[in-house]
Amino acid sequence: MQKLLYLFAAGCLFASCQPKDSKTENFVAIQGIDSSLKPGDNFFRYVNGKWYDSAQIPASQPGVGAYMFMNYPQRIRLQHILDSLSKAGNSAGSIGQKVGDFYASGMDTTTINQRGYEPVKPTLARIDAISDVPSLMKFVAGEITLNNASILYFSVGPDNKNSSMNIAHVLQAGIGLPERDYYFSTDAQSVAIQQAYKIFLATLFELTGSDTTAAKHSADLVYGIDKQLAASHRDNVALRDITANYNKMAVAELVQKEPNIGWSTLLDNIGAKTDSIDVSQPAYYEKLNALLVSVPINDWKVYLKAYTLNNYCSHLSQAFADAAFAYNKIVSGQAAQKARGELMADATDTYLGDALAQLYVKQYFPEAAKKRMLELVNNLQKAFEARINRLEWMSDSTKAKAKEKLYAISKKIGYPDKWRDYDKVNIARSTYFENIVSANANIFQFQLAKLNKPVDKTAWFTTAPTVTAYYNPFANEIVFPAGILQTSYFDEAADDALNYGGIGMVIGHEMSHAFDDQGAQFDKDGNVANWWTPDDYARFKAKTQRVIELYSSFTVLDSLHVKGAMTVGENTADVGGVAIAYDAFKMTKQGQDSALIGGFTPDQRFFLSVARIWRVKMKDAFLQLWINNNPHSPPMWRVNGPLMNSTHFYDAFHIQPGDKMYLADSSRVNIW
Repeated sequence: MQKLLYLFAAGCLFASCQPKDSKTENFVAIQGIDSSLKPGDNFFRYVNGKWYDSAQIPASQPGVGAYMFMNYPQRIRLQHILDSLSKAGNSAGSIGQKVGDFYASGMDTTTINQRGYEPVKPTLARIDAISDVPSLMKFVAGEITLNNASILYFSVGPDNKNSSMNIAHVLQAGIGLPERDYYFSTDAQSVAIQQAYKIFLATLFELTGSDTTAAKHSADLVYGIDKQLAASHRDNVALRDITANYNKMAVAELVQKEPNIGWSTLLDNIGAKTDSIDVSQPAYYEKLNALLVSVPINDWKVYLKAYTLNNYCSHLSQAFADAAFAYNKIVSGQAAQKARGELMADATDTYLGDALAQLYVKQYFPEAAKKRMLELVNNLQKAFEARINRLEWMSDSTKAKAKEKLYAISKKIGYPDKWRDYDKVNIARSTYFENIVSANANIFQFQLAKLNKPVDKTAWFTTAPTVTAYYNPFANEIVFPAGILQTSYFDEAADDALNYGGIGMVIGHEMSHAFDDQGAQFDKDGNVANWWTPDDYARFKAKTQRVIELYSSFTVLDSLHVKGAMTVGENTADVGGVAIAYDAFKMTKQGQDSALIGGFTPDQRFFLSVARIWRVKMKDAFLQLWINNNPHSPPMWRVNGPLMNSTHFYDAFHIQPGDKMYLADSSRVNIW
């Protein structure tokens, strides 16, 4: 079921260090340090504690601060663009017309509310017409072509063992809670989420005509099917196993093995011509094949109605949005619904992302930032090479392969070299629901067109305004959208200490992903292939195990700990990112100086900047959701965890035995 209800979206009131006229002399002193705390007891609190204690989380957000929460002010920026466009007279078929009219159609809540659930009635009627498993699967296929998932999740992407070609993939699907463990956990928070989900389902049925008793019965029925499917799911730790989650199979084999799914007919109905599929989680499809005949067809129809309504509920009348929010409130702790303008800025970014991004880049992204960023990336690459050369645990032959991969990394900064077009998306100012359907169908066809074709190495997997960064192992590339290239991650006018501790740490983090527990299994060309000697890989695995053990010891809420095995890749990248960024900083003139700015040495300012970029405050409910589902550690531990392992941090702030963050040298973990 659509998981947009509880994705990690939030707001930002991010206090940053603003420079004046130069990078050094006129720099405004860093404010907000809590001098009552020892840096070595909790550096996150030392730097961010005063802000944290006074920051107010907006009612419409589950958190506030830096990182992903900076996307809240980004959406306000996007709203300014969209408000202007929606009032302008744009030529038919132009970017301005499509973006402006899409936004305007979604802002027309009067029409949306008047239509109620009328737009989805034809889809519900098609479900009513289902009479057997083949017609059920035909309906599922039709919804896939509209980019709506239910019991089957189809995608197109690189082949793990031939990353230059795109193949078909299917992943586990069919559940509405965040992940499989929510169905089987008995703690109070999980039970509350289970009950909220059932109430949400029942409300969807009531809003489409069922009485209270029938609606509750339908919700229980849907939840029961969900739970049976969830039992076959791999959990978030198991999903990290690259080898286990790659299972390329012949369609002919699947036809024989899982006849109820009807693989050949399914692929024909979605227009996918292929003789093989990567069945990422085979146990799920084996379970689905069995349930298709053991669960009565009328029960499946109820289930598909629930998934249809959930897929579309954010595009129907306010009553559906209210039902979704009531559920989301329990899951994330968000106190109030987001303003319509924010929701529509987010929707426009989702469905017409490159069109909107072009307008954002023109207005908000200075080209000089791209040049400066490339300098930082190149410097970190040199620092990473030097660290590889100094590794005592790695043989020369593996070092040579590692450096080949390092320098094969491609760099994408700011925005794509070519923009996607939306010529086939039909947008009308008065039909928001139909606009969504058209945009969704276009998204699917855009993906389908890649099947069994060479991978487009220029493609991006995020939009330019988004505050994020990523490493793509299949292309061996690092990507830094325009959205993240702003304070306090990056400021062209700021001193080197702040930029290297900010965006430099992020650059090092993404580079390190090429060599984390998953990335290390891909070669320089993006294929899953071994480039390690057996002894070197054994030593590497032993070091990542130490990362798992260290982070698993960190307590977040009461007795809730960081899930070290689930977050090991991100934690490895955080530790590596800080180390590489520091070494690159020391290559600069300022990094080799000792001049004080704002009372802090260059090294101290570097580490202060590391702490500032993870300045985040979250609702407890959202933090628990984060712990269970997010592969990153919570922000406090993205600061304290890496710094506990940095000898340079110890030197900069005179960390001593007895300080709470102190680790004996033999206990510090440094892989790269």
